[in-house]
Amino acid sequence: MKTRSVRYGRGGGIELIEVDVADPGPDEVQVQALACGVCAWDVHVYAHGFEWDVMPGHEGVARVVKVGANVRGRGFEEGTRVTGHGLGFTEFANVKPEQLHRLPVNGHADEHWIVEPVSCVVTGLDHCNLRAGERVAVVGCGFMGLLMVQGLGRSMLDQVVVIDLDADRLALARQFGATETFNAGEMDADALVNDLKGRAFDTVVDTTGSQQGLHLASRLVRPGGRLNLFGWNHGTAEFPGDLWHMHGITVVNSAPNSQVRDPFPPAIRLIERNLLRLEPLVTHVVPLEGYADLLATAAGRRDGYIKGVVKLSEN
Repeated sequence: MKTRSVRYGRGGGIELIEVDVADPGPDEVQVQALACGVCAWDVHVYAHGFEWDVMPGHEGVARVVKVGANVRGRGFEEGTRVTGHGLGFTEFANVKPEQLHRLPVNGHADEHWIVEPVSCVVTGLDHCNLRAGERVAVVGCGFMGLLMVQGLGRSMLDQVVVIDLDADRLALARQFGATETFNAGEMDADALVNDLKGRAFDTVVDTTGSQQGLHLASRLVRPGGRLNLFGWNHGTAEFPGDLWHMHGITVVNSAPNSQVRDPFPPAIRLIERNLLRLEPLVTHVVPLEGYADLLATAAGRRDGYIKGVVKLSEN
Protein backbone atom coordinates (compact mmCIF):
# COMPACT_ATOMS: atom_id res chain seq x y z
CA MET A 1 0.00 0.00 0.00
CA LYS A 2 0.97 3.65 -0.31
CA THR A 3 1.61 5.70 2.80
CA ARG A 4 2.87 9.20 3.49
CA SER A 5 6.28 10.05 4.88
CA VAL A 6 8.76 12.94 4.78
CA ARG A 7 12.14 13.47 3.12
CA TYR A 8 14.73 16.03 4.14
CA GLY A 9 16.64 17.85 1.41
CA ARG A 10 20.41 17.45 1.28
CA GLY A 11 20.74 21.22 1.40
CA GLY A 12 17.90 21.74 3.88
CA GLY A 13 14.14 21.91 3.64
CA ILE A 14 11.59 19.11 3.61
CA GLU A 15 8.95 17.54 1.38
CA LEU A 16 6.04 15.15 1.88
CA ILE A 17 6.40 11.95 -0.13
CA GLU A 18 4.60 8.66 -0.67
CA VAL A 19 6.31 5.33 0.01
CA ASP A 20 5.27 1.71 -0.51
CA VAL A 21 4.69 -0.48 2.54
CA ALA A 22 4.19 -4.23 2.09
CA ASP A 23 2.50 -6.58 4.53
CA PRO A 24 4.73 -7.40 7.51
CA GLY A 25 7.04 -10.39 7.23
CA PRO A 26 6.67 -13.36 9.60
CA ASP A 27 9.09 -11.80 12.10
CA GLU A 28 7.70 -8.25 11.87
CA VAL A 29 4.77 -6.20 13.03
CA GLN A 30 3.17 -3.37 11.10
CA VAL A 31 2.51 -0.19 13.04
CA GLN A 32 0.44 2.88 12.37
CA ALA A 33 2.08 6.06 13.56
CA LEU A 34 0.11 8.04 16.13
CA ALA A 35 2.51 10.89 16.96
CA CYS A 36 6.16 11.80 16.59
CA GLY A 37 8.18 14.44 18.39
CA VAL A 38 10.29 16.98 16.54
CA CYS A 39 13.89 16.64 17.70
CA ALA A 40 16.45 19.43 17.63
CA TRP A 41 18.24 17.20 15.11
CA ASP A 42 15.21 17.42 12.78
CA VAL A 43 15.31 21.20 13.07
CA HIS A 44 19.07 21.27 12.40
CA VAL A 45 18.73 19.09 9.27
CA TYR A 46 15.81 21.17 8.01
CA ALA A 47 17.77 24.40 8.47
CA HIS A 48 21.27 23.28 7.41
CA GLY A 49 21.03 20.06 5.42
CA PHE A 50 23.10 16.92 6.03
CA GLU A 51 25.77 14.68 4.54
CA TRP A 52 24.16 11.27 5.06
CA ASP A 53 20.73 9.66 4.95
CA VAL A 54 18.47 10.84 7.75
CA MET A 55 15.66 8.76 9.20
CA PRO A 56 12.32 10.62 9.00
CA GLY A 57 11.75 11.06 12.73
CA HIS A 58 12.81 8.94 15.70
CA GLU A 59 10.55 10.01 18.57
CA GLY A 60 7.49 8.03 17.53
CA VAL A 61 4.45 6.54 19.24
CA ALA A 62 2.46 3.98 17.24
CA ARG A 63 -0.23 1.31 17.29
CA VAL A 64 0.24 -2.27 16.09
CA VAL A 65 -2.15 -3.00 13.21
CA LYS A 66 -0.79 -6.28 11.77
CA VAL A 67 1.30 -9.05 13.31
CA GLY A 68 3.60 -11.49 11.51
CA ALA A 69 3.06 -15.21 12.04
CA ASN A 70 6.17 -15.70 14.22
CA VAL A 71 5.37 -12.70 16.44
CA ARG A 72 1.96 -13.81 17.66
CA GLY A 73 1.83 -14.52 21.37
CA ARG A 74 4.75 -12.21 22.14
CA GLY A 75 2.67 -9.35 23.54
CA PHE A 76 2.31 -7.25 20.39
CA GLU A 77 -1.31 -7.92 19.49
CA GLU A 78 -3.23 -5.62 17.17
CA GLY A 79 -4.08 -2.39 18.99
CA THR A 80 -1.04 -2.42 21.30
CA ARG A 81 0.49 1.05 21.67
CA VAL A 82 4.26 1.02 21.31
CA THR A 83 7.32 3.20 21.14
CA GLY A 84 10.89 2.49 20.17
CA HIS A 85 13.53 2.70 17.49
CA GLY A 86 12.31 2.83 13.91
CA LEU A 87 9.15 4.84 14.58
CA GLY A 88 8.85 8.29 13.07
CA PHE A 89 6.87 10.39 10.60
CA THR A 90 6.01 7.53 8.22
CA GLU A 91 2.31 6.74 8.66
CA PHE A 92 2.70 2.94 8.36
CA ALA A 93 5.88 0.90 8.75
CA ASN A 94 7.06 -2.68 9.33
CA VAL A 95 9.43 -3.15 12.26
CA LYS A 96 10.99 -5.92 14.30
CA PRO A 97 9.37 -6.44 17.72
CA GLU A 98 12.84 -6.25 19.28
CA GLN A 99 12.83 -2.55 18.37
CA LEU A 100 9.62 -1.87 20.31
CA HIS A 101 8.50 -1.23 23.86
CA ARG A 102 4.87 -1.55 24.92
CA LEU A 103 3.23 1.50 26.45
CA PRO A 104 0.90 1.27 29.45
CA VAL A 105 -2.73 2.25 29.18
CA ASN A 106 -3.33 5.52 31.02
CA GLY A 107 -4.70 9.00 30.49
CA HIS A 108 -1.70 10.53 28.68
CA ALA A 109 -2.41 11.78 25.17
CA ASP A 110 -0.21 10.39 22.42
CA GLU A 111 1.67 13.68 22.10
CA HIS A 112 2.71 13.34 25.75
CA TRP A 113 4.12 9.83 25.27
CA ILE A 114 7.21 10.96 23.37
CA VAL A 115 9.53 8.52 25.15
CA GLU A 116 12.77 8.78 23.15
CA PRO A 117 13.92 12.18 24.49
CA VAL A 118 13.06 11.06 28.03
CA SER A 119 15.24 8.00 27.43
CA CYS A 120 18.08 10.39 26.55
CA VAL A 121 17.54 12.19 29.85
CA VAL A 122 17.75 8.85 31.67
CA THR A 123 21.18 8.33 30.11
CA GLY A 124 22.16 11.91 30.97
CA LEU A 125 21.18 11.40 34.60
CA ASP A 126 23.00 8.05 34.73
CA HIS A 127 26.22 9.82 33.71
CA CYS A 128 25.86 12.40 36.48
CA ASN A 129 26.66 9.75 39.13
CA LEU A 130 24.65 11.78 41.63
CA ARG A 131 24.99 11.49 45.39
CA ALA A 132 22.60 12.89 47.97
CA GLY A 133 23.31 16.47 48.99
CA GLU A 134 25.43 17.37 45.95
CA ARG A 135 25.20 20.64 44.05
CA VAL A 136 24.45 20.65 40.33
CA ALA A 137 24.20 23.42 37.75
CA VAL A 138 22.46 23.15 34.38
CA VAL A 139 23.50 25.48 31.56
CA GLY A 140 20.62 25.82 29.11
CA CYS A 141 16.93 25.02 29.61
CA GLY A 142 15.42 24.28 26.25
CA PHE A 143 13.17 21.23 25.98
CA MET A 144 15.88 18.71 26.88
CA GLY A 145 17.33 20.95 29.55
CA LEU A 146 13.93 21.34 31.19
CA LEU A 147 13.43 17.56 31.18
CA MET A 148 16.85 17.25 32.80
CA VAL A 149 15.86 19.81 35.43
CA GLN A 150 12.73 17.80 36.21
CA GLY A 151 14.90 14.75 36.88
CA LEU A 152 17.48 16.63 38.91
CA GLY A 153 14.73 18.35 40.91
CA ARG A 154 13.72 14.93 42.30
CA SER A 155 17.25 13.72 43.05
CA MET A 156 17.87 14.72 46.71
CA LEU A 157 20.31 17.46 45.71
CA ASP A 158 21.26 20.45 47.83
CA GLN A 159 21.14 22.88 44.91
CA VAL A 160 19.95 22.74 41.31
CA VAL A 161 21.00 26.03 39.70
CA VAL A 162 19.83 26.71 36.15
CA ILE A 163 21.22 29.27 33.69
CA ASP A 164 19.57 30.33 30.44
CA LEU A 165 18.73 33.40 28.34
CA ASP A 166 14.93 33.03 28.34
CA ALA A 167 12.93 34.29 31.32
CA ASP A 168 9.88 32.12 30.56
CA ARG A 169 11.95 28.95 30.41
CA LEU A 170 13.73 29.89 33.62
CA ALA A 171 10.32 30.27 35.26
CA LEU A 172 9.46 26.73 34.14
CA ALA A 173 12.77 25.51 35.54
CA ARG A 174 11.80 26.88 38.95
CA GLN A 175 8.47 25.05 38.73
CA PHE A 176 10.35 21.84 37.95
CA GLY A 177 12.65 21.98 40.97
CA ALA A 178 15.42 24.48 40.23
CA THR A 179 16.46 26.01 43.53
CA GLU A 180 17.76 29.14 41.80
CA THR A 181 17.94 30.51 38.25
CA PHE A 182 20.10 33.07 36.49
CA ASN A 183 19.50 34.89 33.22
CA ALA A 184 22.88 34.96 31.47
CA GLY A 185 21.61 37.67 29.13
CA GLU A 186 21.25 40.07 32.03
CA MET A 187 24.71 39.53 33.54
CA ASP A 188 28.30 39.79 32.38
CA ALA A 189 29.76 36.29 32.04
CA ASP A 190 32.63 37.01 34.42
CA ALA A 191 30.26 38.45 37.01
CA LEU A 192 28.04 35.37 36.71
CA VAL A 193 30.99 33.03 37.20
CA ASN A 194 32.25 35.05 40.18
CA ASP A 195 28.79 34.91 41.70
CA LEU A 196 28.52 31.14 41.31
CA LYS A 197 32.00 29.64 41.57
CA GLY A 198 31.83 29.63 45.36
CA ARG A 199 28.98 27.10 45.16
CA ALA A 200 31.48 24.31 44.36
CA PHE A 201 29.21 22.53 41.88
CA ASP A 202 29.92 18.81 41.90
CA THR A 203 28.42 18.41 38.42
CA VAL A 204 27.60 20.90 35.69
CA VAL A 205 25.41 19.73 32.83
CA ASP A 206 25.81 21.58 29.53
CA THR A 207 22.62 21.09 27.53
CA THR A 208 23.26 23.96 25.09
CA GLY A 209 25.49 22.34 22.49
CA SER A 210 27.04 25.79 21.99
CA GLN A 211 30.56 27.14 22.36
CA GLN A 212 29.40 29.78 24.85
CA GLY A 213 27.56 27.20 26.92
CA LEU A 214 30.54 24.85 26.99
CA HIS A 215 32.89 27.62 28.09
CA LEU A 216 30.55 28.81 30.86
CA ALA A 217 29.86 25.27 32.09
CA SER A 218 33.58 24.49 32.24
CA ARG A 219 34.21 27.51 34.44
CA LEU A 220 31.53 26.52 36.93
CA VAL A 221 32.70 22.98 37.77
CA ARG A 222 34.52 22.67 41.10
CA PRO A 223 38.08 21.27 41.07
CA GLY A 224 37.74 17.52 40.80
CA GLY A 225 34.12 17.83 39.67
CA ARG A 226 32.24 16.53 36.65
CA LEU A 227 31.28 18.22 33.38
CA ASN A 228 28.44 16.39 31.65
CA LEU A 229 28.25 17.14 27.92
CA PHE A 230 24.56 16.48 27.28
CA GLY A 231 23.89 18.87 24.38
CA TRP A 232 25.08 18.17 20.82
CA ASN A 233 27.73 20.62 19.65
CA HIS A 234 27.53 20.40 15.84
CA GLY A 235 30.87 20.73 14.14
CA THR A 236 34.09 21.65 15.93
CA ALA A 237 34.24 23.23 19.39
CA GLU A 238 37.11 24.63 21.41
CA PHE A 239 37.57 23.51 24.99
CA PRO A 240 39.60 25.13 27.79
CA GLY A 241 42.31 22.49 28.05
CA ASP A 242 44.34 24.26 30.75
CA LEU A 243 41.27 24.70 32.96
CA TRP A 244 40.13 21.09 32.51
CA HIS A 245 43.63 19.83 33.31
CA MET A 246 44.51 22.10 36.24
CA HIS A 247 41.10 21.65 37.89
CA GLY A 248 41.13 17.90 37.36
CA ILE A 249 37.67 17.96 35.77
CA THR A 250 36.11 14.69 34.67
CA VAL A 251 34.39 15.24 31.31
CA VAL A 252 31.68 12.78 30.28
CA ASN A 253 29.68 12.56 27.07
CA SER A 254 26.09 11.56 27.83
CA ALA A 255 24.88 11.35 24.23
CA PRO A 256 22.37 8.52 23.54
CA ASN A 257 25.04 6.10 22.31
CA SER A 258 26.80 6.35 25.68
CA GLN A 259 23.91 4.58 27.42
CA VAL A 260 24.87 2.21 30.24
CA ARG A 261 21.53 0.33 30.10
CA ASP A 262 18.41 0.27 27.94
CA PRO A 263 16.92 3.64 28.94
CA PHE A 264 13.46 3.08 27.41
CA PRO A 265 11.86 1.01 30.23
CA PRO A 266 12.80 3.48 32.98
CA ALA A 267 11.76 6.39 30.75
CA ILE A 268 8.33 4.81 30.25
CA ARG A 269 7.95 4.31 34.00
CA LEU A 270 8.94 7.92 34.72
CA ILE A 271 6.34 9.25 32.27
CA GLU A 272 3.66 6.87 33.56
CA ARG A 273 4.18 8.12 37.12
CA ASN A 274 4.34 11.79 36.05
CA LEU A 275 7.87 12.10 37.40
CA LEU A 276 8.96 13.50 34.05
CA ARG A 277 6.13 15.45 32.45
CA LEU A 278 5.85 16.45 28.81
CA GLU A 279 2.51 18.26 29.03
CA PRO A 280 3.99 21.63 30.10
CA LEU A 281 6.67 21.42 27.39
CA VAL A 282 4.77 20.36 24.26
CA THR A 283 3.82 23.77 22.91
CA HIS A 284 2.93 22.94 19.29
CA VAL A 285 0.94 19.99 17.86
CA VAL A 286 0.26 19.82 14.11
CA PRO A 287 -0.84 17.24 11.49
CA LEU A 288 1.71 15.85 9.05
CA GLU A 289 0.85 18.44 6.38
CA GLY A 290 1.76 21.17 8.88
CA TYR A 291 5.22 19.77 9.62
CA ALA A 292 7.16 22.11 7.31
CA ASP A 293 5.61 25.19 8.90
CA LEU A 294 6.30 23.75 12.35
CA LEU A 295 9.98 23.28 11.48
CA ALA A 296 10.18 26.90 10.34
CA THR A 297 8.66 27.98 13.66
CA ALA A 298 11.10 25.81 15.59
CA ALA A 299 14.12 27.00 13.59
CA GLY A 300 13.15 30.62 14.22
CA ARG A 301 12.29 29.96 17.89
CA ARG A 302 9.00 31.79 17.37
CA ASP A 303 5.63 31.72 19.12
CA GLY A 304 6.96 30.43 22.44
CA TYR A 305 8.20 27.22 20.84
CA ILE A 306 9.67 24.63 23.21
CA LYS A 307 8.64 21.25 21.76
CA GLY A 308 6.65 20.31 18.68
CA VAL A 309 4.82 17.07 17.96
CA VAL A 310 3.32 15.86 14.70
CA LYS A 311 0.00 14.08 15.29
CA LEU A 312 -0.34 11.44 12.56
CA SER A 313 -3.57 9.73 13.60
CA GLU A 314 -5.91 9.39 16.58
CA ASN A 315 -5.55 6.49 18.99
